[in-house]
Amino acid sequence: MITVCLNEANFEYDIHSLVKAFYGKEDVKVFADREKIQKLEQDETPLFRMEISYLYGAVPAEGAGAAGKGKDRIDIRLFLPPPAGEGHAAAGQDGYSLGAQRAAEADFSDRKEAKNILKRCLYRLLSEYTGQTLPWGTLTGIRPTKIAMSMLENGAGEGEVEEFMAGTYLASQQKIALSIEIAKREMRLLEPVGYQEGYSLYIGIPFCPSICSYCSFSSSPIKEWEGKVDGYLAALAKEMAFTADACAHKKLNSVYIGGGTPTTLSPQQMDFLLTEVENRFNLSDLVEYTVEAGRPDSIARDKLKVLRSHGISRISINPQTMKQETLDLIGRCHTVAQTVESFWLAREMGFDNINMDLIVGLPGETIEDVGHTMEQVAGLGPESLTVHSLAVKRAARLRMSPEEYQGMEMENTWGIIGLTAKYAREMGLLPYYLYRQKNMAGNFENVGYAAPGKAGLYNILMMEEKQSILALGAGAVTKYVFEPDKETGNVRVERTENVKNITQYMERIDEMIGRKRAGIEKYFQ
Repeated sequence: MITVCLNEANFEYDIHSLVKAFYGKEDVKVFADREKIQKLEQDETPLFRMEISYLYGAVPAEGAGAAGKGKDRIDIRLFLPPPAGEGHAAAGQDGYSLGAQRAAEADFSDRKEAKNILKRCLYRLLSEYTGQTLPWGTLTGIRPTKIAMSMLENGAGEGEVEEFMAGTYLASQQKIALSIEIAKREMRLLEPVGYQEGYSLYIGIPFCPSICSYCSFSSSPIKEWEGKVDGYLAALAKEMAFTADACAHKKLNSVYIGGGTPTTLSPQQMDFLLTEVENRFNLSDLVEYTVEAGRPDSIARDKLKVLRSHGISRISINPQTMKQETLDLIGRCHTVAQTVESFWLAREMGFDNINMDLIVGLPGETIEDVGHTMEQVAGLGPESLTVHSLAVKRAARLRMSPEEYQGMEMENTWGIIGLTAKYAREMGLLPYYLYRQKNMAGNFENVGYAAPGKAGLYNILMMEEKQSILALGAGAVTKYVFEPDKETGNVRVERTENVKNITQYMERIDEMIGRKRAGIEKYFQ
């Protein structure tokens, strides 16, 4: 455990995320409540404690006898607990020793800049203390390429982007270069699409053959719901009907059916769902139609036949790893052989835009294991590949039952990331979108690679927040994206969420439609 005590409640999320980036395995507690911190430390001695103070007017104004308010300052101090057996005392008092400290001038009237100064100060302290650097520097948000794209769109040169990202966020040259490369490619891919006048549609199917140990999505085992899937699809069809009518004045650019695992549906159920989409929505402006087939153990010839008959242009077949022992460990109830069989079956049936998802940083996997997986995938030759760095969230079994994975490292490294990028490029696949998540192994990123002409448009529109995404189904989150502010360039995003519980979604479908109606009337005219 690491404790962080603030003298006032401010920037807690940013502090937590940055400390966690350096100490991924530690539980980080951030509070502006000294008594609460002391209570935590009585129950468990922390690895160290930090004290962060926001001091207003603490730096004297320049010049002899200068009057007026001084400059603000941020003070950060790191305290080490007393050695075991020597008693316990609150940090900064007897028994604790000062391990490191840093300070920086700030101006708290400019919140955005004050936050950046705080994060740089905290980063430099932790970097010196640990001897580590983070590939993304102080960046803890999920969309680093959005920074590069926004600057390039506003006329900045690549050199200006590099200077800004290095100076403001202390990002590595390698990650800055990757951000710029992807941003430029995204801009080229979006240029011929009139996305500003349109929207995209996400349809969630919250069922899976089994639940993977790292998963925190709103998914349920299909066996527990087999008798109620038709009821779920009926509720979904009702939400579709409303959304199609309410958005009839907009062009629909892309449809993404995800989950969960959409191919847990029977052929008849899949046909019903896709027919509803065709009957309700105007698909004449559609440039991409994706179904995330996902789990190889859910894929069969009759299901793929239904997808082909409805003109699905892009599917995913996701092995995550090609090491059978890892698949068994994480609860993926399919074999490596099933992944290969499903892929070639899809090829046989005419699918020419297949994505495959991989996860690096899985329990016990080495760089050699990742190399083996990449060799196997390269032999298949998918049109796109998404490489995820493992991110373990609160609801995942990996976090809730860590005893099952004792002694197994869940690490990602520069070497592993470089290896996957090397294989992707050798396969003729170039990086086209990137995003990050909290609690990500090694503080790296997820990168989508694609062959020319095969990039997933929906992924770019969604991750770069370039277009509103109307999301349907249990746990789906609709995002209304507004035009950038003319003065600041900032993009405002409003969200409307559906309930995650499947039964509640079905029972409260009229309420979900009411939420969507209110959002569309307010944000989507």
